[in-house]
Amino acid sequence: MTRIRVATYNIHKGVQGLGPNRRLEIHNLAQAVQEFDADIVCLQEVRKLNRGEASFFKHWPEQAQADFLAPEGYHAVYRTNAITRHGEHGNAMLSRWPVLAHQHEDMSDHRFEQRGLLHSEVRVNGLALHVVVVHLGLMRASRVRQLDQLARFIAREIPVHHAVIVAGDFNDWGTLLSNPLARVGLQSSSTGKMPTFPARLPLVQLDHVYVRGLAPVSQHAPRGRLWWRMSDHLPLITEFEFLPQKV
Repeated sequence: MTRIRVATYNIHKGVQGLGPNRRLEIHNLAQAVQEFDADIVCLQEVRKLNRGEASFFKHWPEQAQADFLAPEGYHAVYRTNAITRHGEHGNAMLSRWPVLAHQHEDMSDHRFEQRGLLHSEVRVNGLALHVVVVHLGLMRASRVRQLDQLARFIAREIPVHHAVIVAGDFNDWGTLLSNPLARVGLQSSSTGKMPTFPARLPLVQLDHVYVRGLAPVSQHAPRGRLWWRMSDHLPLITEFEFLPQKV
């Protein structure tokens, strides 16, 4: 059976701290992504450009963050969720396997939060795999509507016999997620609590991976000073095996 490793990580735009004491972590994040050795990396709060940070940090990368973080030989896909005063940010997907197509859908629920999903189709040893990267809203009512939109998107855009990964920062640690995603055949990869936030002292799991057509093998969220210095979230790393696909 084909095994695949998937990581999801909210990278906090590659910067930690506030004001003049903030520090650039994008170089450390690139090393971390390399060490994941993941086939698929789903990233949230990724910057394509930010003129303010580029002028503040001497070593701000010239590349867009998705391209900068992609290990050698990986395909990087990025789409914008939010336009800000000095630039923008959104979701990204890095893939060791060929990317056949990708698209973006706006999930903004109100004018104070700009949200979106990134959908990519990947081919893994001849098998179809759809990867959806999400970053849901801070308000519970928004997440309810966004989850319904996500389920409708999957039902509309992805064949029912294809394997699916939905990963990202869901901003929810309760039981809100399972029922809407179960309607399109998705199940959580977590068998128990796997706290990912806040990174310094993780108490709740905001980051999740939901799958269809895949069986979880293992899952972990690395902890320690190295990790809480890079982002306010911990990465979540899961290994899967493909289940037999129907034609």
